[in-house]
Amino acid sequence: METDITPENLEALQDTADQIRRKVLTMVHRAQSGHLGGSFSAVEIITALYFSEMRIDPGNPLWEERDRLVPSKGHCAPAVYAALALRGVIAPEALGDLRQAGCILQGHPCMNKVPGIDISTGSLGHGLSIGLGMALAAGLTGKGFNVYVLLGDGELDEGQIWEAALAAAKHRLSNLIAVVDRNRVQLDGKTEDIMPLEPLADKWRAFNWNVRSVNGHDLRDVIGGLRWAASGAKGPCVLIADTVKGKGVSFMEDTHVWHGRPPTDEEFDRAMSELTGGSHG
Repeated sequence: METDITPENLEALQDTADQIRRKVLTMVHRAQSGHLGGSFSAVEIITALYFSEMRIDPGNPLWEERDRLVPSKGHCAPAVYAALALRGVIAPEALGDLRQAGCILQGHPCMNKVPGIDISTGSLGHGLSIGLGMALAAGLTGKGFNVYVLLGDGELDEGQIWEAALAAAKHRLSNLIAVVDRNRVQLDGKTEDIMPLEPLADKWRAFNWNVRSVNGHDLRDVIGGLRWAASGAKGPCVLIADTVKGKGVSFMEDTHVWHGRPPTDEEFDRAMSELTGGSHG
């Protein structure tokens, strides 16, 4: 699906994505704890959702008609927090307290503490089931919201994902949209070495999902895919977003080493230099 997004809007969205990466780097460095690789790979997806496609009200995070996001790969919380701050849902100052005792922004998102977080996540494999329940509830209550589930490709090793996929197809949940962050790297290695997923698109099709592949770092492509998925397809949709782990920082890209490692001061300076070098990468 072609999008009507203007070059000016696209540039503004990319600027937002760039800001999110810099904020994530700063947060994780300051905390000396957190997940950079999987946060960076999901930045354009999160930007497209929060700043273009999801119906939310920053001033009323519990608006009943809002679209829901289930960040099933909960370790990408720093990117979600940065988006919520830039969107005006949480105070920007809160980002400075990531993972600190007593602060609201912990390593994985908590719906009871953070405005704009629709569900607490972090235990991988549960998110699609949660999204399934939310999507069913929308139909039962006559609400018109969509439910977006952000999945890591490593967590597709979990059998519960595929149980939920079966149930979603059975109930023909056209308001359930999954996005797979297909960066091909999980906690301790390449996904295809640990548990091969390919042919991934064919697997989802075999479970009776509508499938589309997108470039997960091309905002126009991501937005086009999200609009395709929300345009009234019969049954659930999944976008397989081709991404790069650690996207934006050359020495962090495409390696499991930066899955959950914070940068030293010297590495922080090198990474920030790349992220502020004027290239959208």
